[in-house]
Amino acid sequence: MGAAKVDPALDDSARLIVQGTDRSGIVSRITSTLAEAGANISSLDQHTSDPEGGRFFQRTVFTIPQLTTRIDELRAQLSVALEDFGMEWQLIEAKRRKRVAVFASKSDHCLLDLLWRQRRGELPVNITMVISNHPDLSDDVRAFGIPYFYVPVDKERREEAESRHLELLLNNVDLVVLARYMQILSEIFIDSVGVPVINIHHSFLPAFIGAGPYRKAKERGVKLIGATAHYVTKDLDEGPIISQDVVSVTHKDSTEELQRRGADVERRVLSNAVKAHCEDRVLRDGNITIVF
Repeated sequence: MGAAKVDPALDDSARLIVQGTDRSGIVSRITSTLAEAGANISSLDQHTSDPEGGRFFQRTVFTIPQLTTRIDELRAQLSVALEDFGMEWQLIEAKRRKRVAVFASKSDHCLLDLLWRQRRGELPVNITMVISNHPDLSDDVRAFGIPYFYVPVDKERREEAESRHLELLLNNVDLVVLARYMQILSEIFIDSVGVPVINIHHSFLPAFIGAGPYRKAKERGVKLIGATAHYVTKDLDEGPIISQDVVSVTHKDSTEELQRRGADVERRVLSNAVKAHCEDRVLRDGNITIVF
């Protein structure tokens, strides 16, 4: 009941992700190697930060007959073709959905939106588990056929909770999503989890930290409210940004209305970020992202 069926059209589809120092001939080498292997390129996006020695990024989507049985051969061909360029690259079968663990607390809007979008086939993911520091959302999650793990977090014994988290996650997921998880992850956890972590939080101008952000926004008379989805790093809320959006508000809007509209934009921004990451459309360059 949890995961949506994989589109059969993806059986012979793959994505090639390439990045490194820009130099002449990279695109030609990639496309000619794929053509020689019998691949048909359906989309190709590229970006360079500077044509003279800048950083080069490319995402190529293609189909090739009997991909699964030929993918090792194709990896060997690409390895030879790209050896002279010193590029980092990945060849990914499009049909292989990323395994995702979602962390949540008591707020359900982002969590249930992700589960609903997965069930409808709008997100190319397999949500394998939900982990929470509260039991409140367990019935809602289990209705989707997804395991729910309640792991209390005592601020005096945070290490024990994170140790349990890692037991559940290691080698079982490809991505962790914080869907309004109201706990700060330790540097040890971030170093140990071994997969990217995406977070969602409200973003205002000015920023309102701490409790009651929408009340503070109302008191300040803001005209825009918004949300930001970003990768988690050791620097709190300063990781590379994946997706952002805003919505206009006025002095007529109550705090409750700001919360409702804020929840809408948070859902939208987080699902956009998760979708982009799981379709391999996000390439990182230091503390910024290129999103194709």
